[in-house]
Amino acid sequence: MIIQADMHTHTLASTHAFSTVTENARYAQEIGLKAIAMTDHTDIMPDSAHIWHFRNAKRVLPREIYGVTVIRGAEVNIADYSGALDLIDSDLDWLEWTVISYHSHYFRNFTPADAKTVTKGYIKALNNPRVDMIGHPTAIKFPVDWEKLVPAAKEAGVLLELNESSIRTGKSTPESVRGMLETCKKYSCEITVDTDAHFWSQIGETSLCEKALKENGFPTELIANADWERIREKIQKKHPDSQI
Repeated sequence: MIIQADMHTHTLASTHAFSTVTENARYAQEIGLKAIAMTDHTDIMPDSAHIWHFRNAKRVLPREIYGVTVIRGAEVNIADYSGALDLIDSDLDWLEWTVISYHSHYFRNFTPADAKTVTKGYIKALNNPRVDMIGHPTAIKFPVDWEKLVPAAKEAGVLLELNESSIRTGKSTPESVRGMLETCKKYSCEITVDTDAHFWSQIGETSLCEKALKENGFPTELIANADWERIREKIQKKHPDSQI
């Protein structure tokens, strides 16, 4: 297993997922992960968790379950191509790990935009200092200008994600994955490798990502969550009150 922390997982709080926090943590412990981030969907997604879910996680969710560090995060939607997020800053302040993503489901009569438009939205969104990671940026419904996005992400200290689920379901193509990995290598921009698990047995399963990394000669030292201490330091730097 190439990762020590799975930084993108879902629970029953996103109703198209099927496991509890406890089930996810127990399986993570069984396979040897040191940490998992709980990143359920927010606001404008049709099955999003209520904002109370994210606020209450900080109050009641244990720091460790079965010895696995639990990171209280969310997958926050980039609401439109202007880069607006669907949580206001005061709500984002409750999170320890903020993943931002485009999803076609909340666009009325969705049609793909061009790479220039999508990239401008990503760059505007990632410049919010509370943002940690862009989720599944290789999704082909949202084409990207990697030569603009990758340097912007690196400058902002925002990680780009290689997403197992997106590859498995065909939402990301070998070409889109290659484009991200080659450009990240060029600029020494760090990524994460995550599952986007919607059931406990998917956690930590990154075989398709690992195949893509090998095919593209991507260096392990640019995979931030290959080392739990390295990703933990990044969380603490952006979220100093998290005490992870």
